[in-house]
Amino acid sequence: MAGNGLPEPVRVWPIWGIWLCKPEFCPLFSRGAAGIYSLMKFPKLLSLALVSCSVLAADWAQFRGPNGQGHSSEATAPLTWSATENVAWQVEVPGQGWSSPIVFGKRVFVTTTLNRGEQCHVLAFDRDTGKVLWDQHVFDQQPRRKEEKNSFATPTPVTDGVTVYAVFGDGSFVAVNAADGAVKWTNRDFKFYSKHGLGASPILHGGRVIMPFDGSSDGAEPKLGWLIPWENAAIWALEAQTGRRAWEAKRGLSRVAHPTPMVMTVDGREQLISSAGNLVQGFDPRDGRLVWTCASRGEGLVPSPVMGDGWLFAPSGFEATTLRAIKPGGSGDVTAQAIQWEQKKGVPAEASPLFVAGRLFTVSGAGVVTCYDAKTGAVNWQERAGSNTSASPVTVAGRIYILDESGLCTVIPADGTFRKLAENSLEGRFQASPAVSAGRLFLRSDKRLWCVK
Repeated sequence: MAGNGLPEPVRVWPIWGIWLCKPEFCPLFSRGAAGIYSLMKFPKLLSLALVSCSVLAADWAQFRGPNGQGHSSEATAPLTWSATENVAWQVEVPGQGWSSPIVFGKRVFVTTTLNRGEQCHVLAFDRDTGKVLWDQHVFDQQPRRKEEKNSFATPTPVTDGVTVYAVFGDGSFVAVNAADGAVKWTNRDFKFYSKHGLGASPILHGGRVIMPFDGSSDGAEPKLGWLIPWENAAIWALEAQTGRRAWEAKRGLSRVAHPTPMVMTVDGREQLISSAGNLVQGFDPRDGRLVWTCASRGEGLVPSPVMGDGWLFAPSGFEATTLRAIKPGGSGDVTAQAIQWEQKKGVPAEASPLFVAGRLFTVSGAGVVTCYDAKTGAVNWQERAGSNTSASPVTVAGRIYILDESGLCTVIPADGTFRKLAENSLEGRFQASPAVSAGRLFLRSDKRLWCVK
């Protein structure tokens, strides 16, 4: 399996314009009693064509794209646009939600809630036209407390092209068919609460949906899990086919946080890397076993870690906000040997960092971009790109795209210099991170989904 949980790219054959992979990985084949694979009946084949096992570099299947790094392999991307220029389409998204769009093949998926956060929906749009293909009301939840900037549909969904997996504010999971939105399964066993609401996103790996739950107490002592570390944080892995829990990982003492985990190879083995309040950790993704822990003081952590040249780059939360370069590996408490450098200047509050060719880029909550030497932590430069910023930057076609909450997207080169190649504005409030596919950008505002060409 690939590091993002999808089958490794394999030799493919074009059949009637559909790219098929090995039959055991592909939904267009069924396995008979004798163990022989055969094509499904033709009508079913056609219904699955758009969500087949495509080997497409353009897919943006989870939060921040492949393995959550904010990198697109597209060769081209739009440079300039406005509400009336270079917009392929725009469409209203009902309700409220800050999940980022994801793209697989010719479909774009988002989540949202209606009725003040109660009704939970997953939606699919045509990538080329913006047409609503389906809008599935998957279940109702009981909205609880959250921060004003959060929503009850903040976790970004994840997909393998056949099934879309989503998590909503109360911790409930749902899996829906990517072709028509039909619900395959739900798991509502985790009763999540956080004074901030839920902000992390699920990932797919090894045939499992993995989701961190770093909440706080809703009991008599509300500071537990928030200001006071507790042991109730958990990471859940569900079987992607059935929704049954495969394992639960425990952190030990930690505090509230919202980063999305990722998978990287450490000492020749895959590890699930996950940050929370007060720590950065590595787990065995096969069974959830905690392998190592590195101290990183702070609560209310939002930015997800990124990797580059074998290191992790992880901001901490509020109180002692610090950006750290961490060399993963070892076992137990590795704080003393793992931290390579620390930097308190330019640490992001919400936007996740971006690693490009030996440089680390961060965007502060006020829209100030900082470029670091990733090996030393030295600040190369700091420049303002916009105003208040929540969305994480992405890089594509040699450029970095930085989207602020007002809809201003500043484009700078990814070569380590600061030059404003373009400044582009759209109407609305923007907190979701951009998606990149087919040479286009997909941007979600508080009211609309935009496709920029």
